[in-house]
Amino acid sequence: MPEARYAKGRITESVRFISDEMAEFDRDYTGILWRQYQEDRKLQKLMDRTVENILTALIEICGTFLADRGIAVENYADVLARCAAILGFKVTDQEKLAALAVQRNRLAHRYLDFRWQAVRDFASKKSLVVRLLKLILDAEEKGDP
Repeated sequence: MPEARYAKGRITESVRFISDEMAEFDRDYTGILWRQYQEDRKLQKLMDRTVENILTALIEICGTFLADRGIAVENYADVLARCAAILGFKVTDQEKLAALAVQRNRLAHRYLDFRWQAVRDFASKKSLVVRLLKLILDAEEKGDP
């Protein structure tokens, strides 16, 4: 029986989703200051949810990428770090990406004192996320194991 690829096409769909969410973040939230965020509960929810969606999808993509290669990991941070390592990121960048898993958990579990920091941390690491996604897509298109 031929070996089937896990969730074929899922990575491309999820990258498209992240691209849309990141465009929304850039368009609607990049210039938001702490005071605006703090004073507008609806804005908080929108920003938090947008970043949480991006990070959750990123973890899913990286998990799929690793599963396709038969690589097991123990947690979300490890998913991001191992994926980045395979794709040739420096150790410091692997650690920065892995830290986004903590930020995702802060948003998903509504740790009230840390939501703004989670959003700002994502914003500061967007270029790493974009680079990681591009390398994953390139590997998928080439069919790299």
